[in-house]
Amino acid sequence: MKIHDLIDSTNKLSRSLRLRFSPNPLTGSAAVFLWGPRQTGKTTLLHDQWPQAKYYDLLDTQLATELRLRPALLREEVLGQRPPLVVVDEVQKAPELLEEVHWLLENSATHFVLCGPSARKLRRVAHNLLGGRAVDAYLFPLTSAEIGAVDLHKLLNHGALPTHYLAADPGPLLRAYVRNYLREEILDESLTRNVPAFARFLEVAAIGHGQQINHTNVARETGVSASTVKSYYQILEDTLLGFRLEPWRKPGRRRLVGTPKFFLFDMGVARQLHPDLREVSEGSDVYGRAFEHFLINEVRAYCAYRELDAPLYYWGTHGGDEVDLVVGDLDLALEFKSSTTVRQSDLKGLRALKSERAVKCALLVSRDPRLRRTEDGIELLDWQSFCARLWQGELPGLS
Repeated sequence: MKIHDLIDSTNKLSRSLRLRFSPNPLTGSAAVFLWGPRQTGKTTLLHDQWPQAKYYDLLDTQLATELRLRPALLREEVLGQRPPLVVVDEVQKAPELLEEVHWLLENSATHFVLCGPSARKLRRVAHNLLGGRAVDAYLFPLTSAEIGAVDLHKLLNHGALPTHYLAADPGPLLRAYVRNYLREEILDESLTRNVPAFARFLEVAAIGHGQQINHTNVARETGVSASTVKSYYQILEDTLLGFRLEPWRKPGRRRLVGTPKFFLFDMGVARQLHPDLREVSEGSDVYGRAFEHFLINEVRAYCAYRELDAPLYYWGTHGGDEVDLVVGDLDLALEFKSSTTVRQSDLKGLRALKSERAVKCALLVSRDPRLRRTEDGIELLDWQSFCARLWQGELPGLS
């Protein structure tokens, strides 16, 4: 069976990510690193896309130990069996295999998918990340296009990790997820020696989730230095458990803020980490932030899956005007409001930005079902219409 026969099975997949290979013109081989936080569904995606690939599942401790002790076994089996595609799942558990994969990319036609929660450990312990021969792909939690009929209240509370979203009661799963993250990503990898302080930092980061980072305040609440807090945020980014949204910095008449915002990667995990939050209730400030987070995640996933080079920012002034998301060079400005009735005050940030800069398209996305356009050109969409247009490639700057 040829590699293209295996790739054709992607039309059976419900996830939006399609892994694409860039073959070596001399050998025909290619490799992809597939990264994503735990339980985003990487293994399921790979088995659904390529059920007949040769798999090395390094969660099998006996197999992982055998390959760590004798990495050349991978080379021998690939040369002997000549599979069109090899998947190495949890590759960070045997980084020694990367030398063998590198050799096979130079000397065979086999394609490789190397899968793991993040590249942090590999960068720390492996001297060989295939020398630019592998492309990076990222799997996000579920998107609206993958879920279909989204239960918004459920999504904002359960989060979008597949097993959590589908669970009748995600509480035990979310608690286990947080505990396992601390054990597997922090304790086992020795990313920090002060685990109690890091656990407290996670709670403080969850309280300020979706807001501008203030290292000094977080350090005071956590009981560590501001420099340590910066390193903790970096751990979250490196392990794909969070991301920064940088501010738009091109100056205009208004004085702009220069501090990034920080988001945890999933709404349900953010809720679970919050020390006092049991439910994201409609009408609350937390509900509004979760709604914004959901839609920002939609745009981030869309850009990654469509391989779009569309930088994302937020726009904010010291006077308090703000726009939640700016795409590219003001190709698209997005304001997200969880209210069911849009008020004139909800348009304040977009109007301030439009008065300052030439915005190609301005959208306010809410739960208000009435689609309309203001006299000054701001389009009002409900969130379902926005998500549908996004994934159909019909939004300026994202098509």
